[in-house]
Amino acid sequence: MQSHYVIHRAVLFGKSQCALGASESPLLDAQLLLQAVLDCDRQYLYMHPDQALSDEQWERYRQLIEQRKAGQPIAYLVGTRDFWNMSLQVNASTLIPRPDTEILVEQALKLALPVQARVLELGTGTGAISLALAHERPTWQFCAVDLSEEAVALARRNRDTYGLTERVDILQSNWFDALAGRSANSRRFDLIVSNPPYIDPDDIHLEQGDVRFEPRSALVAEDHGFADLRHIIEHGKGYLAPGGWIILEHGYQQAAKVGQIFSETGYEKVNTAADYANLDRVTFAQRKHD
Repeated sequence: MQSHYVIHRAVLFGKSQCALGASESPLLDAQLLLQAVLDCDRQYLYMHPDQALSDEQWERYRQLIEQRKAGQPIAYLVGTRDFWNMSLQVNASTLIPRPDTEILVEQALKLALPVQARVLELGTGTGAISLALAHERPTWQFCAVDLSEEAVALARRNRDTYGLTERVDILQSNWFDALAGRSANSRRFDLIVSNPPYIDPDDIHLEQGDVRFEPRSALVAEDHGFADLRHIIEHGKGYLAPGGWIILEHGYQQAAKVGQIFSETGYEKVNTAADYANLDRVTFAQRKHD
């Protein structure tokens, strides 16, 4: 038996319902959710507007629309999110990769690093940053860590999907802890990258939009959002090769303070890059040559 909904009517229904949930892009949301149900691309929806949905397909679509109407992020509902030139698996154990984080990747690629640079990513989540850099720099080696066991498993699946198993090691670790017992050479990196928690626990934006559904542990940090940023900067010196760099994503109002922490900790060449909205979002600095 088939439902009385065809693709065109299903999209219109989904659009109207998503709009009731205050979606900023109700048509796109409806299309993406129907694409997930039908396992097709958007072009297929336009080419087959009168194709009927089965009862099973309609029920699954209706449930997804209700979840989106309640505010659930599209990425969690469809299970993927595009980042850089990849389509990454996502789930509720990690943050959803965002376009602004691509600024961090761009800045890392501009650095004059060794041909066989060793890179450490802290709080890897989906693995987005390490995998994007690994794709662009086939001679670099990576170690990516995350505290969440579920996030580590997810990042490993994304890594394996793109054939990067040999160059991207993914470990469960609370920041640098898993590296502490390694030999000096194996725990020295030319680059440390991170998009750590940096939101003040009392920030009202935590009750708005997608972040309501994302893991709080990956979002908030004590000391008005600076605790983890400071920890990485202060402890990172011990894991950087002389002349190595740290690049950190942070809140748009935190650049000056992050730069100050870098300077007070003895780094040089402190600089900040703006995101696509021209807001200071990424700060980077170099460990002085010994």
